Amino acid sequence: MNKIIVFDNRKIRRIWKEDKWFYSIVDIVAILTESTIPKRYWADLKIKLREEGFEMYDKIVRLKLEATDEKMRETDCANKETIFRIIQSIPSKKAEPFKLWLAKVGSERIDEIENPEIFNPFSSHIQIV
Repeated sequence: MNKIIVFDNRKIRRIWKEDKWFYSIVDIVAILTESTIPKRYWADLKIKLREEGFEMYDKIVRLKLEATDEKMRETDCANKETIFRIIQSIPSKKAEPFKLWLAKVGSERIDEIENPEIFNPFSSHIQIV
């Protein structure tokens, strides 16, 4: 199953595989960087990510997605978690809202782990004996 989603009036190709969505990395890079050559930007970013210790081998997959010429072409794709990690490495004003949201969600999750009764609506009503 292939679907296209739209962000900022631009298309992001994705494909359903192994019970999850995989998104075209080049499409996301193109939107967030406004690069005229997003494939080249992604190639350079891959080098930077490797230098940072990001293990891509099992996170980036090449899947066939429909290209602009309507042919199916192998494209670097990643699931949501990996896409969020890649976005964190893109220095772009368009990426900043994603980074802020990820930081907020991460902070809330840590707070929840450290103090679960704050986030449990039933904690004041339930006693564990």
